[in-house]
Parts: sequence; structure tokens; C-alpha cells
Amino acid sequence: MQDRHPYGDGEKAKRDVQEVAERKTFKDRLEEIRERIERAARLAGRNPVEIRLIAATKTLSVERLRAAVVCGCRIFGENRVQEAVAKMETLPGTSGVEWHFLGALQSNKIKSVIGRFRLLHALDRVEVAERLDKELRERDLLQPVLLQVNISKEPSKHGFSPDKLVEAAHELANFKNLLVRGLMTIPPLAVSAEDSRSYFRDLRRLAAQLDSEKIPGIAMTELSMGMSGDFECAIEEGATMVRIGSALFGPRAEYD
Repeated sequence: MQDRHPYGDGEKAKRDVQEVAERKTFKDRLEEIRERIERAARLAGRNPVEIRLIAATKTLSVERLRAAVVCGCRIFGENRVQEAVAKMETLPGTSGVEWHFLGALQSNKIKSVIGRFRLLHALDRVEVAERLDKELRERDLLQPVLLQVNISKEPSKHGFSPDKLVEAAHELANFKNLLVRGLMTIPPLAVSAEDSRSYFRDLRRLAAQLDSEKIPGIAMTELSMGMSGDFECAIEEGATMVRIGSALFGPRAEYD
């Protein structure tokens, strides 16, 4: 009589081994990223606890997200509302996990966003802010947000123009259910991390300028900048949040 594998046909064992291998790989990547964050912070004379790692999980499967939770990831950033909601419903009440929305906020998605995300990173228009505030008032909710700034002034990118940001912030101060907490930017695609440094520096200076205006209800405590290829430069220039995808999970083609 042919011996049977203790798991049956052996397929479950193979899946378990593969899952452990993937988890170990992710854990190694996570530890490396955390070490690099700490090193960049200390080189800049900063306390590493000031910087939060946002795991960018766009297109990532729920199974891999669960593995990330097991390894200690607690802040996840999504770009698409429907995908994010589906993941939240699959992982309800996971201890200590918070969700951030990284994508541009579309007017027709506002109702789906409200009450689901700890922070919206990419508020980019006064008109959208007005509609968001209206929905928040109707539900008696407050929503922390960051203002996306098109610091490179690229026509293809979303975001407030740096030249118009102070004016926009004065308008946003009228929306009492929005809690503006800082700025976010995405620099142009670059050959090296150093190519992004000047954009990060400009965003930090812009935040300082806006903070000096002392606009009621507008705080500049957060800078969301830096991704897999340039987050160390971003930290050296003042980032409080870095959004890491491929450096954590591998190239996007490998995600699933």
C-alpha cells in the first residue's frame, strides 16, 4: 500500500512551505527597510520613531497582506477605493492595523471613503475638499488629510500648485470637518535617489512657509514623501511617512 502524505496528497504541505518561504522573504525585506529607515534618520539627526512606514499594497493579494500583518506591518496604504474596501472586509478588526488612502480622491468615491481611512494622503482640489467636508458634516465625522502638492509642476500629475498652496489653505480652513495635517508629494521619475532630493527639500520648505502663516485648523506636522527608490533621501529631508511597495513586496509583477 502506497504511503500517504500526512497532509493528504501533499499539496497542502507544498503550499505551507511556499507560504513560509514567502513570509520569511517578506520578513527579511521588512527588517532591512526598518534598518535603512533607522540609519537614514540617525544620519539626519532625527529620532527613527518619528518616521512611519506605510506598506503600499495596491494589487497585493489578501493572503500576502495577512502574511505582512503576521510579520509586524500595521499601516497599509491603498490607491483604489474598491480594492481597499474589499481588503478591509476580508480582514475586519485586525488588531492595530490602520488604513491610509494614497490615491487621488475622486468626487464620486467620497461616500465610499468616509469613515474607513485613518488618513487621506492626496487631497488635491478645493472642490473635492468642499464635497468631502459636506459629507463629513452630515455624518458628524472628522477626517485627517494631507494636501498633495505638484512640487515638480508636471502637467500629468495631480496636486496643488506650490504657488497657489497658501491661498488654497486659507480656503480649506473653512471646512471644519477636514483636519489638514501636512503635505504629500510624488517627485518625477528619477535615475537616482539623489535626483529626488531637491523636490523633498522644496516640500519641507513649503510646509514651513505654510506653517508660518498660522492658518487656523491647518497643521504641518506630517510630510508624506519617499517611496522604494528614494525614501532615505526623503527621511533626510524631513519625511514623517514613507510609502514603500516594491522594496517590501518585490517587483509588482511578482505580487500575485
